[in-house]
Amino acid sequence: METLAEVLDRLGGRATFAQLTRIAPKRKLAAAVEAGEVERLARGVYRLPLPSTDHDAAVAYDGVVSHLSAALAWGLPLSTAPKKPHITLPKKRRPRPGPPAVLHWASTTAQERSARRTSMLRTVTDCARILPFGEALAVADAGLSRELTHRELIAATTAMRGAGCTMAREVAAVATRGGESFLESMLRALLIQNGIEGFEPQVLVERGWFRARVDLGHRPAKVALEAEGYEFHGSSKDFAADCRRYDELVAAGWLVLRFTYHQVMFEPDWVVAMVREAVGRVPNDRT
Repeated sequence: METLAEVLDRLGGRATFAQLTRIAPKRKLAAAVEAGEVERLARGVYRLPLPSTDHDAAVAYDGVVSHLSAALAWGLPLSTAPKKPHITLPKKRRPRPGPPAVLHWASTTAQERSARRTSMLRTVTDCARILPFGEALAVADAGLSRELTHRELIAATTAMRGAGCTMAREVAAVATRGGESFLESMLRALLIQNGIEGFEPQVLVERGWFRARVDLGHRPAKVALEAEGYEFHGSSKDFAADCRRYDELVAAGWLVLRFTYHQVMFEPDWVVAMVREAVGRVPNDRT
C-alpha cells in the first residue's frame, strides 16, 4: 500500500484532502502532517515538504504574488531580493494561517488571481509606491523597456490613491525605455534628485567611422557618464576595445566619468559632486 508521501510524489507533489483521504483515513493524514511527512499548504491542499516558494505563499493565503516578489517573477531589477514574499489579498479579507509573508490588501483582476501574480503594469506601480526613488525608477525603466508604454504608466499612477501615490507619479513622469541597466537608472535618479539637468540616456556619439552610445550624455557640455557594473573584460581584445572606445570619446571632445556600483549605491554625494564639477568646468566652446 502506498504511503501518503508516495501518493503525493505520484501526483506531482501536491494533492487535495479528498484525493488523499480516498487512499488513507483522516487520522493517518493528520499524523503525517504532525510528523512533518506531509505539509498542509492551504485549506484542503497538501504537498510534500519542500522549500516554500512565493507561489506557494500566494496559494496558502489565497492571494497573488505582488510588489517586490512580482518584480522578481517578471525579471525586473531590484537591489536585493525581498526576505519574505509579498502577497496581496482582497480588501477586508482576514489573513488565514500561512508562511511568513508581507501582506497587502487591494483589489486584483480575475487574470491576476488566475495567474497568482500581479500584471507587469500593476507590479511596476506597486513597487513605485514602496521603493526608494532610485530603485523604483529602475523597475519602471525596465518595465517600459519590456512591454509597457509611458502613456499607460502615467494613466495608472494618475488613477492611484492612498499611500505612495505621489512618489509613484514622480517616478512615472521621468521613467524612460532608454535605460539599459539597473545601475544606469540609479545613476540617473541621483541626477534627478539633485537637480542636475541636461543628461539623456543612451546618447549616440559619432566621429567619422566611430559610433558609440554612452549611458548618460550631456550633449551641450559633452559630458558622458558611464555606469560600470561588476562585469570585467574576459580577454585582452575586450580590454583593448574598451580603451579604444574611451580614447575615441575623449578625442571627440567628450569628458567621460565612469562610476562603479559601489560608488553609485554607497557614495552618492561624491558621485553628484563629481558630475557637478565636470559640467561646471566645461569650457565655453563646449557649450
